[in-house]
Amino acid sequence: MAAIRIAPTRATRALNLLRTIQYTHPPSCPCHSNPAHHHHHPSSLPSTVKAATRRLATPIDHSQQKEYAFEMAASSIRFGPGCTKEVGMDFKNMGSKRVMVVTDKTVRKLNAMKQVVEGLEKEGVQYQIYDGVRVEPKDSSIKEAIDFAKPYQPDAFLAVGGGSVIDTAKLMNLYTSFPDAEFLDFVNAPLGAGKPIPGKLFPLVAVPTTAGTGSETTGTAIFDLVSKRAKTGIAHRNLKPTLGICDPLNTRTMPSAVHASSGLDVLCHSLESWTAIPYYERVPRPTNPINRPAYQGANPISDIFSLQALRSTVKYLPRAVRDPDDTEAQSQMLLAATLAGVGFGNAGVHLCHGMSYPISGQNPGYKHPGYEVEAPIIPHGVSVAVTAPAVFKFTGASNPERHLAAAECFGVDISGVKKESAGEVLSEALAEFLVKLGDQPRGLKELGFKKEHVEGLVEGTLPQARVLMLAPNLDIQNVEAEREQLTGLFEEAMEY
Repeated sequence: MAAIRIAPTRATRALNLLRTIQYTHPPSCPCHSNPAHHHHHPSSLPSTVKAATRRLATPIDHSQQKEYAFEMAASSIRFGPGCTKEVGMDFKNMGSKRVMVVTDKTVRKLNAMKQVVEGLEKEGVQYQIYDGVRVEPKDSSIKEAIDFAKPYQPDAFLAVGGGSVIDTAKLMNLYTSFPDAEFLDFVNAPLGAGKPIPGKLFPLVAVPTTAGTGSETTGTAIFDLVSKRAKTGIAHRNLKPTLGICDPLNTRTMPSAVHASSGLDVLCHSLESWTAIPYYERVPRPTNPINRPAYQGANPISDIFSLQALRSTVKYLPRAVRDPDDTEAQSQMLLAATLAGVGFGNAGVHLCHGMSYPISGQNPGYKHPGYEVEAPIIPHGVSVAVTAPAVFKFTGASNPERHLAAAECFGVDISGVKKESAGEVLSEALAEFLVKLGDQPRGLKELGFKKEHVEGLVEGTLPQARVLMLAPNLDIQNVEAEREQLTGLFEEAMEY
C-alpha cells in the first residue's frame, strides 16, 4: 500500500516543478518554456523540488513574464512586371461586387491606375475611386477618407500608391468593417486604447508604386495624430492586405528623390529589425495569442528576410537613384522593400522609427528637394535615416556580432574589428553610404532643428512604446533614464 501513496506524491511534485519552470523562471529557450516539450521522469527531478513547490505560493506577475513564441504573418505577394493587369480577375475570383479604389492625385494620372481601371472594367467589377489621400497622412485626412468610404459600403478595397495610400486604405477598411468603433479604439497605446482588431476585414489588394514602406505585406498603418504632435498608428495582423501586387513597372515613374527616401526606409526597416531585441526577451508574454503584437522582436525567420533586404539595398539603391533607366536596380529595390516588409512586419523596428515620428510631426519648415508638394515635408525615409548613424552607434554594444554582420553588408572588412567597436564601425559605414547617396541632410541641423527643439523631440518619442520596447540598450523601465538617453541620441544626430 505504501507504494500506492508514493506514486501520486511524486507525480504531483513533478507537475508542480514543471509549472514553476514555466511560470516563475521562463528561460530564453522557447522549448524549455513549454512544459509539454520535455517529458521528465519523476526520478530525474532535482532535490530542490520542495523549495520549487513552495515558490508557487508567490503570485505570478504576468507583466514580467518573457515571451516564449513568435508568430509569422505576411500578405500573399505576387511579383512580376505587368502583373497589375490581373487585379480585375482577382476581385472577380473573390466575388467582390463593390471595390473602393484608393489612390492620390499624382498616382491617379499614372500607368498603374490605368492598368487597374482597365482590369476592373474588363471583368465587369463595380468600383469607385477615392484620390484624396494625403502624402504623410494626418488623422484628419484619414477620417475624411473613412467618411468617403462608409456610404459606398464597399466589400473590398484596392490601394494603388505608396505607403501613405496603402496605410490610408487599411484604415478605411478597418473603420468600414467596424463602423461603430471610435477612431482611437485601435490606435497604439498610450496615444490610443490599443485594442486588438476583433475580426477579419474586407479583402484589400495593395499595388505599391514606390519601393520603400513594405506596407503591402504588413499589418501596420501610420499617420500624424495632430493634437499630440506625434506620429502613431495601428498595428495588428488583421490589418495586413490580402494580396500585394508588386509590379516593377509601377516604380519606374518614381523621381530620383523618391527612390532615395523610400529606399532609406527599406535600409532602416532591415537594420532595425535585424538588431531589435530577440523575441524571447520581450515582456509581457501575452495571456491570449490575440494580444501577441505584430512587432515581436528579432526571430529566426524575420532575420533571413531582414539581412537579405539590407544586402540588396546597399547594392541596388545607389544605382536606382543614380540612373532612372536602371530597371534591374528598380526591380530589386521593390523586391527588397517587400522582403524588409516581411522582416520588420514581424520583428518590428525600434529607435530610428520611434525618433522619426516627432521629426516629421514637428518639422520646423523643411521641404525636401524633389517632392512636388506645396507644404513643408520631411519624407519618412529621410526622417528615419537622419538619426541612423547615432542610433546604431548607441545600440552596438547590445549585440556586436549583429552590428558587425550589418557593417559587412556595407563592404567593411570586419576581420580585425574588436567587438566593442561594432557600433562605431556600423555608424561610420552608414554615414558614408548616406553621404555618397547624395541630397541627404547630414543631421537634424540641416532639417532646421536646433538644440532648443531637442526636448520636444524627446517628448514626442517617449509615447512610441510599441517600437521603443524593442530597442536594445534603451532603459524603458526608468523614464528619466530613457529621457536622458533619447536626449543624447538627438544631440548626437544633429550632424554626422
